[in-house]
Amino acid sequence: MAGLFAGVGGIELGFKQAGFTPLLANEIDKYAGVTYSLNHSHSLILRDIHELQTQEIPQIDVLTGGFPCQAFSVAGYRKGFKDPRGNVFWEIVRILDEKKPSIVFLENVKNLTGHDGGKTFKVVIQALETLGYHVSYKVMNAAQYSKIPQNRERIYIVGFLKKRDYSRFEFPKEINAPLDLGAFIDFESKVDDNFYYNDKYMTKELVKSITSQDTVYQWRRHYVRENKSGLCPTLTANMGTGGHNVPLVLTKHGIRKLTPRECFNLMGFPKSFKLPIGIANSQLYKQAGNAVVVPVIKRIAAQIMRAID
Repeated sequence: MAGLFAGVGGIELGFKQAGFTPLLANEIDKYAGVTYSLNHSHSLILRDIHELQTQEIPQIDVLTGGFPCQAFSVAGYRKGFKDPRGNVFWEIVRILDEKKPSIVFLENVKNLTGHDGGKTFKVVIQALETLGYHVSYKVMNAAQYSKIPQNRERIYIVGFLKKRDYSRFEFPKEINAPLDLGAFIDFESKVDDNFYYNDKYMTKELVKSITSQDTVYQWRRHYVRENKSGLCPTLTANMGTGGHNVPLVLTKHGIRKLTPRECFNLMGFPKSFKLPIGIANSQLYKQAGNAVVVPVIKRIAAQIMRAID
């Protein structure tokens, strides 16, 4: 298999855990590339996908891609294919057309289905079908389809060239059994002082609103939002850049931000997954926010494996 828009390799990791063999990945972000190379042994081409030549990609059975979601995100400008980031979808089509892998797996934000009244998503599906793929798709929330306690809805698209494989494929069933947040967040130990909100930032709003250790709060510039379900709200790529979408917890030692490691925990990366030393926390937060929930990917990949066996 080969992965496009690989980030730190969450899709490749999930597929590997399900029995697939990653051979190659492509990513443009040099900081994500450092984390990727630290954790994966297969080749990484660090380059803009527009410059990626199909002859550089080995013969593969599976092509995956968590293509950039900002162009389709509710939080973005909703330009879709008019946004240069949305146009990279056609690079996926180019590579699929030339390499003809038997399976394609794509991931994006839930809002892709409703963008421009559903027209954008219709174009995506029609493009894949024109290439000969039989396509299934489903919106799945990590908290409902894994043990990860994060409210994270994403759409997953699976296409098969062989109709037989398509007919045998089913998305995994809901399990609704997320683990306690304490398995992912350290509410007891003291972490670096930089993660705590000191007197300079400790507004009355924070003190008044953040009262429970049973959930994760989200600082939304002018107010605090509590996720009352006991889940972590959706982790975002910009959560390390200032006072918006910052996940906060009340710990034994005070109110603080999640650490980058805790964010990777809440994306389902194993404890053995290495975070590089010397890279700014803002970059690590971005990498986690742009990643996929690995156990969800593993469950879908396992279903793909059953369909083709």
